[in-house]
Amino acid sequence: MKKVNLASMLLVLSAVTNVAFADVELKSSDEVTGTWKLESTKNTASEKEVALPREDTWVFKDGKVTILHIPREGKYYDQMPVNYEVEEGKLKVAQVGNTRFDLFSVVEKSDSNMILRGKFGGFYYFKKK
Repeated sequence: MKKVNLASMLLVLSAVTNVAFADVELKSSDEVTGTWKLESTKNTASEKEVALPREDTWVFKDGKVTILHIPREGKYYDQMPVNYEVEEGKLKVAQVGNTRFDLFSVVEKSDSNMILRGKFGGFYYFKKK
């Protein structure tokens, strides 16, 4: 009897856990339009992992995204604008000087905050400017 109860509890807990990490499906590129300050990044969603502070600003406008104020060797630079689009509910961003793209799932989105997960699992924490 105890084994059945334990199995039931684990099943319910796993279902709740999966719902907690369900992605938000974007319907159009207008949902990300604007200026977003990248606050931090993490390799996993684990609360134990320390977030790395970031200083970049991502500007989504007219189907292009420009990443500004990227730190490098004590200086800052701006990335040239690249195309972005929403495909199957995910954010698809072209890579600079390449035919490849980065694919981001939206983990959480509100009017003032957004969390993106890269296709290899990195998490990006944004605040709307």
